[in-house]
Amino acid sequence: MDFLTIIQVLDSTVRLATPLLLACLAGLYSERAGIFDIGLEGKMLAAAFFSAAIAAMTGSVWLGLLAGIAASLVLSGVHGLASITFRGNQLISGVAINFLAAGMTVLIAQSWFKQGGRTPSLIGGGRFNPIELPFAETLSTFPILGPIYSELISGHSILVYVAFAAVPATWWLLYRTRFGLRLRAVGENPAAVDTAGVSVVGLRFAAVAICGVLCGIAGAYLATGLQAGFVKEMTAGRGFIALAALIFAKWRPWYALSACLLFGFLQAIALRYQNIDLGAFTVPVQVMDALPYILTVVILAGFVGKAVPPRAGGEPYVKER
Repeated sequence: MDFLTIIQVLDSTVRLATPLLLACLAGLYSERAGIFDIGLEGKMLAAAFFSAAIAAMTGSVWLGLLAGIAASLVLSGVHGLASITFRGNQLISGVAINFLAAGMTVLIAQSWFKQGGRTPSLIGGGRFNPIELPFAETLSTFPILGPIYSELISGHSILVYVAFAAVPATWWLLYRTRFGLRLRAVGENPAAVDTAGVSVVGLRFAAVAICGVLCGIAGAYLATGLQAGFVKEMTAGRGFIALAALIFAKWRPWYALSACLLFGFLQAIALRYQNIDLGAFTVPVQVMDALPYILTVVILAGFVGKAVPPRAGGEPYVKER
């Protein structure tokens, strides 16, 4: 594998890891506040559809992004209402959101566009275009560092840079602010937070809302940045992979970045290398495509060490009187 090929694989890794990273950080906020959310997949799917649909109808990718975030926030509100206000089972609520989004997106897409459950292809202002950073073309001729800057760092859409900037922002918010301290505390000991006069319900709804925004951006990126429109089930299990990455990262932002890059790298390898010939036998394309999901099973089986979730995670808080 030559240097240019390595750069191309890493470039694909960054693009493919972006929706995983956004969804992983979304789950981090929610679960740090004690709200387990396996509905990340459904929120991303709904955001992907509505962002692509509105972008196709208006020609504005920014309106599509806002529509995707709004759709995700609505589903986050439903999850918050079910699990926080009515103290329902958080896992069942998440599963319901996934099923709702899977059916709703195809039904509305067929009703609106009559294209078999997909949206029209996005062109021009309906997509997030790559951004060329300053001096990228000039520095491309320099050995090693030039291609790294011009090919790997430059040339991504704005949502890619937003996703990677969200990692240090999340670390700072969770570990260097009063809000972050309270958010982490409400996932560990909500009774102590309530005793201090801070609203447990308010903090948990804030975390669920942040989760909705990040899932909305992730879904919008899938449909308007990574691809050029919405197709049925286009999230392809990314929400569940993001949850596995979150467990792998042990609910820490920087570890989440590493985990998502690992999953993105496996996806990039699977896309680039199909039917690998090892001489004695050939590795079929299906095995390569399954690599990220195999790693998900391995992680969830507990082969990465003990991952301890927030102690109050999944438990509705009942205020003592």
